[in-house]
Amino acid sequence: MNQIVFIQLVNPFKDKVFRLAKRLLTSTEEAEDASQEILVKLWNKKETLDTYNNVEALAMTMTKNYCLDQLKSKRASNLTLVHTNYTDREPRLDQKVEDNNSLEWVEKIMSQLPEQQQILIQLRDVEQYEFEEIAKIVNMNETAIRVALSRARKKIKESMLNTHQYGIR
Repeated sequence: MNQIVFIQLVNPFKDKVFRLAKRLLTSTEEAEDASQEILVKLWNKKETLDTYNNVEALAMTMTKNYCLDQLKSKRASNLTLVHTNYTDREPRLDQKVEDNNSLEWVEKIMSQLPEQQQILIQLRDVEQYEFEEIAKIVNMNETAIRVALSRARKKIKESMLNTHQYGIR
């Protein structure tokens, strides 16, 4: 496999690799480093990539594992997950304030979810992966993924309702 073929192979999903890394790691710089590391690992495997059914799933699995390893190695320094890849489309100022407040709450709630649920929310709700693809990436069956996603969404919803309807019955 030459460089041009490799670039054509990884171009469709390299941004997804970065977004997953950004979701799991604290900073853009760390996410860029992780993405670059994954692309280097893929380049080193370039001769055997054609043996994989889904190179994108391989890259996402490698990214997830690499980022989790990074988090584990830095856990002593109280590294936290950061969710900053949301954007608004210039709504009114009051809507911006309310959206930012809600987003902060969702991020806070998501940071309290187990790591597995955070990854599943990222892959399904943010990256829009199909359940079959997620199953390959996280090495779980589709039913377990659906259950974990349902529980994570339920926790987020309950926490948001408790926050926004405090004192209202």
